[in-house]
Amino acid sequence: MRIGILTSGGDCPGLNAVIRAAVLTGIKEYDFEFVGLRDGWRGLVQGDVRTLNRSAVRGISRVGGTILGTSRTNPYDAEGGGADNIAATMKRLGIDGIIAIGGEGTLAGAKRLADDGIPVLGVPKTIDNDLAATDYTFGFDTAVEIATEAGDRLRTTGDSHMRCMVLEVMGRHVGWIALHSGISVGAHAILIPEHPMTIEEISEYVRSVYDRGRAPLVVVSEGFKLAGMDEEYSRKGVDASNRPRLGGISEMLAPMIEEATGIESRSTVLGHIQRGGAPTGSDRVLATRFGIAAVRAAADGEWGSMVALRGTEIERVSFAEALGELKTVPQSRYEEIKHLFG
Repeated sequence: MRIGILTSGGDCPGLNAVIRAAVLTGIKEYDFEFVGLRDGWRGLVQGDVRTLNRSAVRGISRVGGTILGTSRTNPYDAEGGGADNIAATMKRLGIDGIIAIGGEGTLAGAKRLADDGIPVLGVPKTIDNDLAATDYTFGFDTAVEIATEAGDRLRTTGDSHMRCMVLEVMGRHVGWIALHSGISVGAHAILIPEHPMTIEEISEYVRSVYDRGRAPLVVVSEGFKLAGMDEEYSRKGVDASNRPRLGGISEMLAPMIEEATGIESRSTVLGHIQRGGAPTGSDRVLATRFGIAAVRAAADGEWGSMVALRGTEIERVSFAEALGELKTVPQSRYEEIKHLFG
């Protein structure tokens, strides 16, 4: 069997570990051949491939990003796309099936292709950890570690000047990175998309910290909305999927906090730093397990499914289940930590 592997959507620490594990497992256990599809779905649509053998994946587990490149190309909207054209390209290249590594958008494209008869498997990838069908996704742990280190550093400079520091982390629709990093760094308020809050409530937390002689630290998801805001804060246009480019809510909040409290406030937008660099050990392990499981699913002919972590085991779920809903932060998880704010 000859399998094509692609990485699509936003880059993420751990992608290379999936590729390595899939290739080594396929070669050693099943005598499969592999090709890498360059730049996500674009490589599949255009037939742009590279050979993936043992030497091609040597030592890449520890490397961030993806050796295959990535893009937000849609397999149907791109010129030359569509199931019929893709099937013809796969036949020309001798590709028997596809392993697509990506998040919600990538998996939605994979599901549509699978429904149209293309043999494709999914591997979940998102630093936001927002896919309900899997307990965790690789890249999330790395993002939390990076945000935690940034928060620790902001606390020292905040303490030196007795300023309120507002740290903005990624999280368009869900607040898992903010929640976990905020807990880790001992933030005095954690603001997430699932739970809007007023500026008065935020300012009260900040004042209570400052009045105790401490420098307040607020961690906020990029998708957080103040109570009464109709949509997320965005001033950077739209991305390739026609979604608003988020980023900058902290830059709006810091002056509002300073005006409401009289406490000097500064904002830091962590941005794409959270996506870069080497994956943590935990993410390397999970990504490796996903890569192994994906190849074994291909060997079993389980096309149209996605590998997922359930408890401590890797299982297979349908694309329909994988894309059923976003995994948001439950009210109970937020309430259990909220009493530590301020």
